[in-house]
Amino acid sequence: MEQLLTTEALIALLTLSAMEIVLGIDNIIFIAILVAKLPMHLQDKARKIGISLALFMRLGLLFSISWVMGLTEPLVEFFGKGFSGRDLILLFGGLFLIGKSTFEIHEKLESEHTDEELAKNGGTAKFAPVLIQIILLDIVFSLDSVITAVGMAQQLAIMVIAMVIAVGVMLIFSGAVSQFVHRHPTIKILALSFLLLIGVMLLAESMGSHVNKGYIYFAMGFSFLIEVLNIRYRKKTTPVALREPTKI
Repeated sequence: MEQLLTTEALIALLTLSAMEIVLGIDNIIFIAILVAKLPMHLQDKARKIGISLALFMRLGLLFSISWVMGLTEPLVEFFGKGFSGRDLILLFGGLFLIGKSTFEIHEKLESEHTDEELAKNGGTAKFAPVLIQIILLDIVFSLDSVITAVGMAQQLAIMVIAMVIAVGVMLIFSGAVSQFVHRHPTIKILALSFLLLIGVMLLAESMGSHVNKGYIYFAMGFSFLIEVLNIRYRKKTTPVALREPTKI
């Protein structure tokens, strides 16, 4: 216990917690977009279950750290390049995120249902398929989160506490983030664009090309800041609807 109260341990805990919260942003955005497809009375339940599962997955991977590190060993080989278990998870996760983001952008722009209708009534999607999609991305994001944690801290207790703090923050603010995203169509498209970019980053990582996540999160934060200023500037105007219902 005394080892956790040292200055070095506290700095490591704060740094890792902040990093885990940043890494959890894309997870929250993805969950927010998916749960909007559910009826209103199921959205909060799906959001809390999805984020809670992310914590259990991260802790499970953390306590199986030797197995996680074993995922970096080459497992299969294609066209002369070896792919580890981690590479394959990132590869399929990246492809899934790229495909899903592209589909969601298309749906937001071409769907016959406006965002206002979805905000009032919710969607008609089934609970189980939405939860399965959340779990699939939880696995990818959790693996990335755990590997980052192992690289930044040496004490298991610090990693566990940091992850609990990060997921607690996600649970507290996920509802507000979801409402904000769905109230502003431009933020939703911007969020989907960054999920698409994160999918490309995961794909590059799976191929052995290291991508500095700081550049991506800086671009995300800068774009978000500009859009918030735009929203405040145009606050008195009527917000745009992504797609009006088709009338024949």
